[in-house]
Formats: sequence, C-alpha cells, structure tokens
Amino acid sequence: MTRGLVLGKFLPPHAGHLYLAEVARRWVDQLTIVVGTLPTETIPGELRVRWMRELFPFDQVVHLPDELPQHPDEHPDFWNLWKAALERVLPARPDLVFASDDYGATLASVLGARFVQVDGARAVVPISGTRIRAEPMRHWEHLPRCVRPHFVRRVSVFGPESTGKTTLARDLAATFGTVWVPEWARVELARAGSVADLAWDDVVRGQIACEEALARDARRVLVCDTDPLATEIWADVLGASWTPSSALADPARPYDLTLLLAPDVPWVGDPARFLPDEGAAFFARCEQALQRSRRRYIVVRGTWDERMATATAAIRSLLQD
Repeated sequence: MTRGLVLGKFLPPHAGHLYLAEVARRWVDQLTIVVGTLPTETIPGELRVRWMRELFPFDQVVHLPDELPQHPDEHPDFWNLWKAALERVLPARPDLVFASDDYGATLASVLGARFVQVDGARAVVPISGTRIRAEPMRHWEHLPRCVRPHFVRRVSVFGPESTGKTTLARDLAATFGTVWVPEWARVELARAGSVADLAWDDVVRGQIACEEALARDARRVLVCDTDPLATEIWADVLGASWTPSSALADPARPYDLTLLLAPDVPWVGDPARFLPDEGAAFFARCEQALQRSRRRYIVVRGTWDERMATATAAIRSLLQD
C-alpha cells in the first residue's frame, strides 16, 4: 500500500488545492491531508478542516493546530519541530509528499519520503490563497462551493408589506447574475393555515437553512428576501408569545447590507399581508431594530426605477469594498 501526504493551510481551500489533492489521491492508495492552522489566522482552523473533510470525504483529513514556526529562518530546529508534529498526527509514515511549492522536497526528505511536485509553475490553476484573501470577489471562480458562503456578500431586503421586497430581490439577483433567497414564512404560513398556528422557530430555521443552502450557489452576492430579524419584528407585531432560542437570535447574523424599503408605494393586497394601514409604523419598527442591531442599512424610496437604481448602486459599492 502506498501512502501520500498533502500539507497546507488551506486559507482558504481553492481550485489549486483541489487539483493538488485530486492528483495525490489518484496516485496513492491512502492519502492523508494535514490542515496546519494558527489561532491568529483570519479563517478559523476548525472551519478549514470541515471544508477539507467535505471536499475529500474518502481521504483522511487531520488537524494540526500546533503553534509551529512558519518559515525555516524563524527557528534553528524548524524541520525537526515539523517532523515531530507530523509524526504525531499522521497514521503512518508517508511514501510520497505532494506539494506545489519547493518546500515539499525538503519536507519529503525529512520524513523519508519521495517528493512529487504538482503544478509548481501554477500553469494549470493560476491562483494562490494570498490573492484570494486579498480579492475574493475577483477570484470567485476558484472558490469551491462549500467555501463561498464564507466570502459571499449578503444583502437583506427588509421592510413593510407591499413595498416590492420580493420583486426587488428577484431583479437584483438577475442584475448581478446570482441567486436570491425567498421568504420562508410564506411556506410555513401555507402549511399552518393561519398566523395563530405558525411555528415561529420553524420560520427562522427554514429561512436560515434556505439561505445557507443557496449561499453555495451565489455569485459574489446573495440577495435575501427578508431575514430572521424581520421574523422577530413580525412575531412582536402579531402578538406571538415567542422568544427566539439562542441558536436563532444570533446578533452576528452576517448581513453586509440591509435595504430598508419605505412604504411610499401603493398597497397591493395579498392573502399573506395583514397590515394595510400600518406601513409607516412598521417601517419605524424595522429601522429601530436595525439600529439596535447596529446593522449597516440604507433606506430605499421612490418609484420602482429609483428603488432599483439605489439598490444596485449600493450593492456595487459593497462589492468594491
């Protein structure tokens, strides 16, 4: 049996890492992927390990969280420290070490293995983790689906009934070539039959689950037709005796921008709409909730064309940030 080793930070995993590991797993009988992390790095190590285990479910992915020196000139015993750490986590001594960079040759020699360099010139996949971290939007096509939710810019469309939230979400997604998240409350309301029978936790769980699933297919930005904070507002307005569980009431829910729609357009009736005369009051509640949550938001007003222009400009600015 031949055993192989791929070592990396995977900060984040990208198409180059996938190519490297795919070559390695087809070369050997048993592949071990070691994810080396430091607590000071910008993406948590545990998250990177989960990504790699999802990407390579049939290989052994192990976490090496030791605070080891990162370059040979940082410590006189650099290679011996790495050798001891790797021998502690590896299931067996590798026969081959696969890497793109030249350090792989020394690492292989230290471990008593043979070095296989894969795409050292970055000719097959011309990308690096450094470039992706610096400009993730520019290099989106090199991010695996499971990694994209970490980098995607999330925009929530928020506000009173009958202000064009769903239409705006759908049209913004089309403009930016991405996907949009529908309002899960409508699904739950259709199932329950009445507001009194709504399971509010299911409304929020469904919204979050739908959002996280679609975030994998988003292209740089994910447009969400409402979010869990809006559900809290609706539960309060409708007098529901519901307190969000700690898992649902997460103040750090990652929306980069909220588009708060003003009630300055004609009301259009709908079986799932309840407050035809309270648009201004509901708008005030929404704005207060956004301010309490310290969410970044802008108010979107005017005609449909004006709303679309305001929202489009705001998202373009967000993506440039």
